[in-house]
Amino acid sequence: MTPAPSVASLYDRFYPEGDAARPILLKHSGQVARLALDINEAMGLPLDPVEVDYAAALHDIGICRTDAPGIGCRGSEPYLLHGVLGADMLREAGAPEWAARVAERHTGAGIYPADIISLGLPLPADRILYPVTPLERLVCYADKFYSKSADMSRKSIERVRASMARHSAATLERFEALHACYGKYLTQR
Repeated sequence: MTPAPSVASLYDRFYPEGDAARPILLKHSGQVARLALDINEAMGLPLDPVEVDYAAALHDIGICRTDAPGIGCRGSEPYLLHGVLGADMLREAGAPEWAARVAERHTGAGIYPADIISLGLPLPADRILYPVTPLERLVCYADKFYSKSADMSRKSIERVRASMARHSAATLERFEALHACYGKYLTQR
């Protein structure tokens, strides 16, 4: 069995030194990884910290293929596709399937086929695009507290809720389900 590519080698492959998106991705992914690791440890979750760190570090790897110049991304695809694109990139690079699924399923608080169809979203309706496993759910949750734009500081729970509500009531409801699982950690700090 071939060993999984390292996070550093994947960053170098898709975000070479000098790429405008690289420092943004590194900072954001580091923030998400730290929060996910802190929650995992504080709550005594049975997740492997190495897997939490790896998945969180790579959850947004697909942003480079999107058209998001505000964060240094000059691709051609809609930003909403970054999770799907990232999952495909990770699979092609030989990363573990569980890491690819975290990338694929972290967008918003999960996107369901009914949403894709009813809203006409540019996403494949034949893939599971919502977090299912505890690792997927944890990284999805931690990701909501950090943006890749503005000052990149940690968002308050009120700000996260407002952001989720702007998408839809269903998105907010999905986030609240994640918060019910992991929010206890936030009140302990």
